[in-house]
Amino acid sequence: MTHLDGMDDGISELARAWARVRANLRRSAGTRVFDQWLAPIALAEGDDATDVRLTLPSAFATNWVKSHYADRLLHEFRAVLPGVRSVAIDTVARAAAPVVLAAPAPASAPVPAAAPTVAAPSSGAAVDRPSLDARLTFDRFVVDASNMVALNAAQALAAPGPVRFSPLFLHGGTGQGKTHLMNAIAHRFLADHPQARVMLMSAERFMFEFVAAMRARDTFAFKAKLRGCDLLLIDDLQFIAGKDVTQDEFFHTVNEIMAAGKRLVIAADRAPQALDGIEARILNRLGSGLVVDIRPSSPELRRTVLARRVAEMPDVRVPAAVLDLLAERITSSIRELEGALTRVTAYAMLTGQTIDLDFATQTLGDMLRGHQRRVTIDQIQKLVCEHFELKPLDLLSARRARAIARPRQIAMYLAKRLTTRSLPEIGRKFGGRDHSTVIHAVRRIEELRDSDREVDQAVHVLLGQLDA
Repeated sequence: MTHLDGMDDGISELARAWARVRANLRRSAGTRVFDQWLAPIALAEGDDATDVRLTLPSAFATNWVKSHYADRLLHEFRAVLPGVRSVAIDTVARAAAPVVLAAPAPASAPVPAAAPTVAAPSSGAAVDRPSLDARLTFDRFVVDASNMVALNAAQALAAPGPVRFSPLFLHGGTGQGKTHLMNAIAHRFLADHPQARVMLMSAERFMFEFVAAMRARDTFAFKAKLRGCDLLLIDDLQFIAGKDVTQDEFFHTVNEIMAAGKRLVIAADRAPQALDGIEARILNRLGSGLVVDIRPSSPELRRTVLARRVAEMPDVRVPAAVLDLLAERITSSIRELEGALTRVTAYAMLTGQTIDLDFATQTLGDMLRGHQRRVTIDQIQKLVCEHFELKPLDLLSARRARAIARPRQIAMYLAKRLTTRSLPEIGRKFGGRDHSTVIHAVRRIEELRDSDREVDQAVHVLLGQLDA
């Protein structure tokens, strides 16, 4: 096995595909992103070209590429080599000896006594090993009221012993934790049943592999592989809408898994009854199990997610005000929220700058503007006056008494965080003040939020009112 980045006459088909993928990524990602993040990726070539393994020299770069380009890399490889099933991205120091892909466990390996409900592989059959994300475990799943039922259901389905319910149908918006829970279920189940057959795949991959099997006139192997699973997890069911032949095979697969008393997990962006273009018989079967929704995340959950991710980066310091900004402004997806944090910390590392509110705002730019709430400075001033029992003219006056100056600074701080107005524009709205006064106000409130509980509570309350 060697790391390959180019092509010559004796190069393998996989290495040729990788060269084309790199060329496509250079064009689509742009020179800056490619050189910083994608150029260091190396191909670890093995005997099998269906499960691609890529390596990077650092864990930080590996996590960034996984967060931003994992799906894209799989798509690019499949466009060149339709037989590719998965793309794994690992950290391997370049000076280290070559790493050989692990061979499947031998068929003669004994089945642990602790797994009586899982059948041992038949003679000569390889044990299925899904390509799982090592980060997506139950321990790293942040829970609150929005996803507690889903977490408990996932843990119950993964637990040893008789199957309590199947299928488990998880539904919720993009990036709310469905894929995380599916990976966590697979991790836990395999920990208790090391010889189990487990498959985690998207509905799109299900369709792709089934069509490929039909073209190769080898649907028997495809059917046997899926229906022999002890745990089958299929994500993004909505993508087989309108695909009649694929739906027919999917229905029979679901029937076989359920009839055998095996575990089945399905995820989609909507509840079964709301999925258009899916056959009624499939929806009825899926609805007969446990259907659980994952509701949109709360600000508290998003803030906790960020705090945990920062705790996993001991060499990085992210102020509370920046975490609050991300949690309050990026509300559509936990995945996008984590991506924003990665972008801020990565840019700080690459530029050597300190992370603060201004740096985060400048770095995220379009991302924050895309989630910008329609809050005006007038609304902020009105709420601040009501909270502190002041008159509107007090915020515009030259008075420097703390009872007025502090609320004025808080209002400026909120205006900087919640609007797209420039510093001079904000200053003009507060009695024609200079932009340097606004900068001072923002930095002062950032400092006080870490040391003055009263100020922090006031800001928290006002942010909640402006978010309502």
